[in-house]
Amino acid sequence: QVRLVESGGGSVQPGGSLTLSCVGSGYDDYATYIMAWFRQAPGKEREAVAGINNGNSKRVADSVKGRFTISRDNAKNTLYLQMHNLKPEDTGMYYCARGGSWRPTSLNERDFDYWGQGTQVTVSS
Repeated sequence: QVRLVESGGGSVQPGGSLTLSCVGSGYDDYATYIMAWFRQAPGKEREAVAGINNGNSKRVADSVKGRFTISRDNAKNTLYLQMHNLKPEDTGMYYCARGGSWRPTSLNERDFDYWGQGTQVTVSS
């Protein structure tokens, strides 16, 4: 059974940093699957944050470009999201997601079929 578990969320002041992690389990060949981070703020639709594929090709949403970095450690079945210079508008529930294998990097949630439970990020002074 595919399982994705996020961690690392918390409350920080504007300008602060956090690193989120997402550990995948219950399936083989972790390295071949596309992965991504999405977020959802209260009262808003879920939006893509960053994606990565098996070849380490990355895509980042314009709203977080230059502040957020996505990476993966295939030996640990772990996806990361480093977040710097956090802003109040970054507040929300952050989800990791797994898509298909040997696919181009994607920020379209239709390309992802497994989701974690989320980890909350709150940016407030």
